[in-house]
Amino acid sequence: MYEEIERLNVEAQEYAKRLNVVLEEVKRVIVGQKHVLNKLLICLIADGHVLLEGVPGLAKTLMVKTLSDTLTAKFVRIQFTPDLLPADITGTKIYEHRTAAFSTQKGPIFSNFILADEINRAPPKVQSALLEAMQERQVSIQGETFKLDTPFMVMATQNPIETEGTYKLPEAQVDRFTLKLLIDYPNREEEKTIIQRNTQGIEITPAEVLTGDEVIEIQRFNQRIYADEKIEDYVTEIVDATRYPANYELGGDMEGLIEYGASPRASIWLILTGKAHALLNGRGYVIPEDIKAVAHEVLRHRLILTYEAEAEGITSDNIIDKILASVKAP
Repeated sequence: MYEEIERLNVEAQEYAKRLNVVLEEVKRVIVGQKHVLNKLLICLIADGHVLLEGVPGLAKTLMVKTLSDTLTAKFVRIQFTPDLLPADITGTKIYEHRTAAFSTQKGPIFSNFILADEINRAPPKVQSALLEAMQERQVSIQGETFKLDTPFMVMATQNPIETEGTYKLPEAQVDRFTLKLLIDYPNREEEKTIIQRNTQGIEITPAEVLTGDEVIEIQRFNQRIYADEKIEDYVTEIVDATRYPANYELGGDMEGLIEYGASPRASIWLILTGKAHALLNGRGYVIPEDIKAVAHEVLRHRLILTYEAEAEGITSDNIIDKILASVKAP
């Protein structure tokens, strides 16, 4: 086992070098937000989907577009609006008078990287058009099923639910996102750099660093990274603590705060993104710190809080902090 882990370490270090080149290219364009950029790359490595939340004007769209520009793959941006229809995303069948038959017109979902911009400005029916694509990696158009190309990643941006003109995402939709990233305002130095770049005609174009095939290769290697059974037990206990906090000496603190705990997808993605975090750091094996590094992003949108918790100003992140402090790491 030791020799196998050593081999995984060597491979991981090689892949990490290539991934860090991607990260540096994105950082040339995006000012600050290093934490968010790292998590975006982790989600790509884990073959997942990401939801970015922040007030308008924080470069959420630019961030996603820049990441896709570093990859040689098909990218499409879908602007979600209140009048958008499901067929505008998935496609439809069109009757051809000349042939007296229906032909399939595929929608923009048939790309490698999908930017679902301001996803919560469209009604739930339209948001749900992404469900099958995100989970099964296929699309059904009027009874006919089509497989999507790989790699496939949905990167959605949304404004806070308090923002005017937004709809709350259905729980089934939110649960399909691997990570939920929160984007905050830049600091003063970063703000100054942003001003200079956007008022002095400074344009930076990122270079294409990885091909689609290379991305698939990295995603497959990520599956091979070693996660010990103790790590699996640790992840199981973290997720179980969101469902039955009283079993982990959290009953008094959590009583009446959690409506629903995290789904089994949380356990799966904690392991896969933990592996991706290890890979990005040049390791072929997972340690507890890898799980802790991604726990908030994996769990925050999967915890459904009660009205009492919201009334007291308690957030999912507050509860995750308590769980990580309570569950003993191996």
